[in-house]
Amino acid sequence: MNNKISFPVGYHRFHKTQFFNFQLNRWYSIGLARYDDMLTAGKNIKKYEDWKPEMIRIAQQAESENRLMNAAIYYRSAEFFTHYQDSDKELLYDKFSELFYQAFAADQIQRHKIPYDGGYLPAIRIPAVGDKNGTIVLHGGYDSFLEEWYLMLKYLSQDGYEVIGFEGPGQGAALIKAGLALDIEWEKPTAAILDYFDLDDVTLFGLSMGGWLCLRAAACESRIKRVVASGHAIHYMDIVPSFIGWIFKYFMKYENFFNKSAYAKMEKNPRMKWEIGNTMRITKSETPFEGAQLNLSLSRENMYADQITQDVLFISGQDDHFIPIRLHNQQVKALANAKSVTDRVFTKLDHAQNHCQVGNIGVLLDTVIEWLEKIGLAGV
Repeated sequence: MNNKISFPVGYHRFHKTQFFNFQLNRWYSIGLARYDDMLTAGKNIKKYEDWKPEMIRIAQQAESENRLMNAAIYYRSAEFFTHYQDSDKELLYDKFSELFYQAFAADQIQRHKIPYDGGYLPAIRIPAVGDKNGTIVLHGGYDSFLEEWYLMLKYLSQDGYEVIGFEGPGQGAALIKAGLALDIEWEKPTAAILDYFDLDDVTLFGLSMGGWLCLRAAACESRIKRVVASGHAIHYMDIVPSFIGWIFKYFMKYENFFNKSAYAKMEKNPRMKWEIGNTMRITKSETPFEGAQLNLSLSRENMYADQITQDVLFISGQDDHFIPIRLHNQQVKALANAKSVTDRVFTKLDHAQNHCQVGNIGVLLDTVIEWLEKIGLAGV
């Protein structure tokens, strides 16, 4: 196919600070940003406060040059690090969404709003190109937007898969427009998607924290026959060293002290203000203490790993700076009752050693396709 989607390969040093560098690589790696723009932004961003104005600047420049796809993701990038109480956060989201769908107007994207819990779940459906090999349902995790995955959805469709991407509670328009807070009971929004599209045999593909969520959904939903999870921890309190986890849980016993400490950090540190505020935003919590409950709820016990009986593909990055590689085998061992478990750890040799294989999205998707063919889905 002459118009087959392709993704750039390589993880670049756009910024000396890992925190910023990953985000700049993220937009480039998913195929929506331009290398030179990320390089320029990396040079101009010296501190957290520089991020938003610089991203708006390059977004406006791209828009003036009619590079609408680039402009859209740069507005998204500006929105990403904007504090949830800032008045222009939703305006940046609106600008991103408007330009994104203008950029891909020729694709005639099938957009859906699935009624859910007094609001709705946004979804995109892309029919299979050629003979249909099966249906893949894909979603992100902590604070992702559906549109970020669009080229990934399109790539999978070009290999013969009907692909449906959706935003669940706490993500994108489901949060911003429909007011749905994150709920770890991911089987509920997943079931709503399966009901709406009348699906009973799907591969569920979760990225980042979405890996944890999709495994939880699979444990509770029999219409999910295969699961792909990339970039998650089986127990999120295990991400930090054990003594830090112990301190965190200890101070969670003292709500007032926890909140005072969190607010003090937010006052002194702009990045902490964003990080703590972002958790409060997606969980629709009134206080840092309420938002912090999310860290405790993303646990082994709540995943129901021993109830997962599907074929599972579990993927990690050797140098994932969010999820330590030491947790990889814990997840593999927990899937004791799965029909089959295939695990893969990507390294620097693959250019996919980072979180969710940022640096080589193509090899991630090819691995998924090869796995589906191997377990016999193709042609069904």
